[in-house]
Amino acid sequence: MAVSNIRYGAGVTKEVGMDLQNMGAKNVCLMTDRNLSQLPPVQMALDSLVKNGINFKVYDNVRVEPTDRSFMEAIEFAKKGAFDAYVAVGGGSTIDTCKAANLYASSPHSDFLDYVSVPIGKGKPVSVPLKPLIAVPTTSGTGSETTGVAIFDYEPLKVKIGIGSRAIKPTLGLIDPLHTRHMPDRVVANSGFDVLCHALESYTALPYHMRSPCPSNPISRPAYQGSNPISDIWAVHALRIVAKYLKRAVRNPDDLEARSNMHLASAFAGIGFGNAGVHLCHGMSYPISGLVKTYKAKDYNVDHPLVPHGLSVVLTSPAVFTFTAQMFPERHLETAEILGADTRTARIADAGPVLADALRKLLLDLDVDDGLAAIGYSKADIPALVKGTLPQERVTKLSPRPQSEEDLSALFEASMKLY
Repeated sequence: MAVSNIRYGAGVTKEVGMDLQNMGAKNVCLMTDRNLSQLPPVQMALDSLVKNGINFKVYDNVRVEPTDRSFMEAIEFAKKGAFDAYVAVGGGSTIDTCKAANLYASSPHSDFLDYVSVPIGKGKPVSVPLKPLIAVPTTSGTGSETTGVAIFDYEPLKVKIGIGSRAIKPTLGLIDPLHTRHMPDRVVANSGFDVLCHALESYTALPYHMRSPCPSNPISRPAYQGSNPISDIWAVHALRIVAKYLKRAVRNPDDLEARSNMHLASAFAGIGFGNAGVHLCHGMSYPISGLVKTYKAKDYNVDHPLVPHGLSVVLTSPAVFTFTAQMFPERHLETAEILGADTRTARIADAGPVLADALRKLLLDLDVDDGLAAIGYSKADIPALVKGTLPQERVTKLSPRPQSEEDLSALFEASMKLY
């Protein structure tokens, strides 16, 4: 189990300057995106750096849903700056960009694809020491502050792929619920769906003892290892919080209790999936994001078409869990019950449809687009979507039920319309 150090509480961002001072940092890089650079979370972090006499430079050119190119620009900035510590203030896009910048600046002679997951990259283990990285998440979603994974769009193939290594995990996550007040409702919903799927997928992933072959050396053991007794605890607890608070957090920006709890649930689910992994919702989401045509999500201030990650993940969830339920039906029923389904009379054979119905009801309640068709895809796109899922073996092989190309086609087809 690898877990980041976490500090939680309203206003903990004010302590970041002291943390850097305690680490002996002399030259710090603060990464964020253009929108956030104008908002209180970044201001609070900068004030703390100034107050504690920390020398720093700001990089605010992070792309929301990063690409290989946007990663490389950040890496270039990091190499030139010769920083001895990093602070990432933002959502998963910012934290992941900062992880990549720290990695490649610490390993300046590596080729970009060296650390990218196979089959697109070489998936080399990281053997160089990295600089400290403090992550300050501003969304209640990715859990990136707790994981050793960084995700980006690989533009040559129009597909999302990742770098996965415990070495890139942040040194410290500062989880400050005050930042959640600055999220528009669709950002709360979509990042919350990411928490939901992290919890569901890690809890239903192939169990760790059913994975094979055993790595020949512990350095090659992946960050994502399959469901396991410790991740299970975090996943189920995160799911309970989502069931209780997600709708409230979306509907009322002033409901600090709901938004604070979702912020914590994001980290809880991160601890779960960061060690267990995710499977088909995530594996299929990467081409859904990567092949986007003209769809621009509401509440996201970006200059490019965008399917937010959490939305791309959750749209396939009813189809996916209907498909996987036959492997561990009890777990699927248990999660359906947590999400509010009445499972007292449900048969084991109905586990998939019962969980799928609970998910559809949640999505309908939160005004989610009606399936892949509503975000611009049609049956004609299915072969390309399947092709974009095939390289995602880092996650697809953790599905409890193996899937053929035909199975993937059927899952995409079933996700075209939800309601």
